Amino acid sequence: MTEIRTATTEDAERLVEIYDYYVRNTAISFEYETPSLEEFRSRMEHTLGRYPYLVIERDGRIEGYAYAGPFKARAAYDRSCEISIYLDRDARKGGLGRRLTEALEAELKAMGILNVYGCIAYPETDDEYLNTNSADYHAHLGYRTVGTFHKCAYKFGRWYNMIWMEKFIGEHN
Repeated sequence: MTEIRTATTEDAERLVEIYDYYVRNTAISFEYETPSLEEFRSRMEHTLGRYPYLVIERDGRIEGYAYAGPFKARAAYDRSCEISIYLDRDARKGGLGRRLTEALEAELKAMGILNVYGCIAYPETDDEYLNTNSADYHAHLGYRTVGTFHKCAYKFGRWYNMIWMEKFIGEHN
């Protein structure tokens, strides 16, 4: 049984557990240190004040989460937002990410969001910390690359690129 629901701060411990893998072992997150439980809860509360924050559960266990945040902090950008998604490393490649992303996009569309952006770490060449899977995943869901920032992030003793990907989820009337 799989369920998608709004996250609560009571979920934070499991979400930190999922996120910690990406911070410590990958360049998918450019954070060097995993946020404390208190910091993570604070981030969640801030997000939940304005944007959706969802978890996906399978058989009662949280397997991933996704949330939205501001694209830019000016009123003219209020119909655009940035999204993030993280799945437990053992839950990838099973369709959970797609279901979670589509649910997040549906909630954002209902809020009047028209443009959705992903800020994605991107390697010049695949290595043990980063490959193009995140970009490929987003492209498969209809996102397109709209910008590349070269060698803008440094982690694990090497430089990484970052790309912005965009998807229109509403009509620009």
